[in-house]
Amino acid sequence: MVLFFARLPPPAGPVVAAGLALLLAGCASAPSGPVTQAPVQPARVAAAYPVTALVGSWGVASFREDRDRPRTETMARQHCRLPYVITKGPTDGVMMHVADDAKLYELTLKGSADGKIYLGFDAPPGHPQDRQILSLTENLIVMRFVAPDVHARYGTFVYVRCPGGGATAAR
Repeated sequence: MVLFFARLPPPAGPVVAAGLALLLAGCASAPSGPVTQAPVQPARVAAAYPVTALVGSWGVASFREDRDRPRTETMARQHCRLPYVITKGPTDGVMMHVADDAKLYELTLKGSADGKIYLGFDAPPGHPQDRQILSLTENLIVMRFVAPDVHARYGTFVYVRCPGGGATAAR
């Protein structure tokens, strides 16, 4: 490096040295690899349904093919003999089971910016443990698990409200 500065005219040597020092200082403070940003979480908006719409006694069945849905709704009505009961949770959710767990948990309704409605833990909408509510009326709920492997195991759930079924506790 001394030889390089020796060939330059006297005023250029210090200028080049200062520029080189700035360049090296900039390299030392620059990120060494690609800059990654934290994943953007889906925006949470108010759910289109009140949580009380889920409370009650339900006959439950599931299907994998859309063509089986009418038959599955009939099966779900027959399951009202031993209904699945959904109650209001201690805060602003409902008490239900999650996939592969016999324990009851409080789940909340969550809306997303793209208009989808989810039911799940207090996490961003569309979390892998959520269920997506595909449709909800006074007497019928259709929902599926978000996680593909869980959805493959359980299919799409149909909940048919049982006649005169008051809410006591999920079973």
